[in-house]
Amino acid sequence: MAPSPPPPEIRDPIHGVVSLDRAELAVIDHPFVQRLRGIRQLGFSHLPFPGATHTRYAHSLGAMHLGGAAFDAIFRDGLLGGGPREAALRHCLRLGALCHDLGHAPFSHASEFAMPPLGALGIRAYDPAQVAGRLHERAHHEDYTVAILTETSLGQRIAEHFPFTARHVAALVSPDVALDDDFFIEDGIDLRPLLSQLVSSELDVDRMDYLVRDSWFTGARYGEVDTRWLISNLSRHLAAGDQAMLAIDRRAIYAFDDFMIARFHMFIMVYFHSKSVAYEEMLKRFVTEPGCPYQLPHDMDAYRATDDAALLGVLRQSDSPWARRVVELDPYRLAVEVHGTADTVDLSAARALLAEAGIEALFCETRGAVFKPEKPGRPRLFVLDRGGLGTATRALPLHEATEIFHRYRDARAIARLYVAGEHVARARELLRACEGTP
Repeated sequence: MAPSPPPPEIRDPIHGVVSLDRAELAVIDHPFVQRLRGIRQLGFSHLPFPGATHTRYAHSLGAMHLGGAAFDAIFRDGLLGGGPREAALRHCLRLGALCHDLGHAPFSHASEFAMPPLGALGIRAYDPAQVAGRLHERAHHEDYTVAILTETSLGQRIAEHFPFTARHVAALVSPDVALDDDFFIEDGIDLRPLLSQLVSSELDVDRMDYLVRDSWFTGARYGEVDTRWLISNLSRHLAAGDQAMLAIDRRAIYAFDDFMIARFHMFIMVYFHSKSVAYEEMLKRFVTEPGCPYQLPHDMDAYRATDDAALLGVLRQSDSPWARRVVELDPYRLAVEVHGTADTVDLSAARALLAEAGIEALFCETRGAVFKPEKPGRPRLFVLDRGGLGTATRALPLHEATEIFHRYRDARAIARLYVAGEHVARARELLRACEGTP
């Protein structure tokens, strides 16, 4: 008898060996997952950070790997009893982590301005009552992810290889997905809130992977967090009677604080970098200018062909001055930048001054915060305080268990004005001469 082939594995620069099984490999090999090879993880960030050419595909594999590790840590007490049932839930979570970014547009978030209204996607998996208020609003990448999972052949591929459906995977990506079965119910306990938190929450495997990965490839060290310690201290808490929610042991709370600060600093120093933001704003001008022919398709088969190279092809064929600047690497230059809180970075006077002088300016304001109010109805994250010396374990809501949110409650804002390179010197001279203008 011929020996069976070894299980598939992928070498990853962040996590080392990422182990798979044949069923997962069948999903990974689907064209919609492979599409992510053509989308850079950080949009235009490879311009200020030349090493940042890594893709959404590599990140998705990393998130899947961490999803499996997190599942194993949370259910190490044997609650699920092993066997096919536990394997099915673990696979579902790993696929949720793998597929969470399927809907990203070219250059990641930079081209979402070109997405059609949500209603155009025809997503039947959504609960109509949950999405009724935004059918006419612009869709976002999460909506495309749900559509790809539930409205394309990827759903058939999942159903062929696993004892659950693509809708179950989509249910871990979006709370708006409706389910009419008990797949996530175990001994009367609803595991969907917990598993969905591992895909998207303040402490999800998405963030755990991209912070370390983006830090590595940009060369910025702000995102170096202790992922292994965080995962080894993950647990669960039964809240609201029958809902399992994500929890972390008190002894890892300082690692969590560091994780949140790292994410905040990565946003300020990397994701909001002035050069990449300039390109994002120019692309936004191109997409939103009257008569722009570029629109992301609502048909999923057509969407499969959209990636960074496809959009660059459109830009190269365009006579739009904004498109020309993007492809010729001739961005608007930074004229002024101010940091502070939302009410202290007002550049309206500076904008008016430049407009009066006939200098066109791009205005951009970005905000980042460690503290974000919890969304109503979303699962909460808990901290387990096990006390000691026989003291009973207490479960505290995250915001009551750490000071990090109180210390950094206010959002930090960065406001910028960009002008064409030939106007930079004049613009800065005018702004310096204007009393009270930064």
